[in-house]
Amino acid sequence: MNKQIFLNLPVQDLAKSKAFFEALGYRFNPQFSNENGACLVIAEGSIHAMLLTEAYFKTFIDKPVARAREATGMLICLSCDSREEVDALVAKAIAAGGRAPRPPQDHGFMYGHAFEDLDGHLWELVWMAPPA
Repeated sequence: MNKQIFLNLPVQDLAKSKAFFEALGYRFNPQFSNENGACLVIAEGSIHAMLLTEAYFKTFIDKPVARAREATGMLICLSCDSREEVDALVAKAIAAGGRAPRPPQDHGFMYGHAFEDLDGHLWELVWMAPPA
């Protein structure tokens, strides 16, 4: 069996978060979605993010929920197939209400940019040249 990753992220408004990621071109798996959370499919069969209402997220933890807009506790990094894909996803995120926290970083063999989603979670997008 292949390993899968399920990130669990608290969100303030599930409907708005779903619309945000759909605007980026992602889809949700209805089999693992309901009024408490939605399964964002990042890479079919391997990478998913469970967007959970904050109230439901709290049922899994015994500490306060971190406020991603105030502090960064995690940086989610996703690979892209090209520099153009990196830029296109950041542009879609901004158009959907997210923000770019900094300019793109070009290291020659590696190119990256980032966006914050509606809840302040930081998503780093990176493309690496094949020889790298």
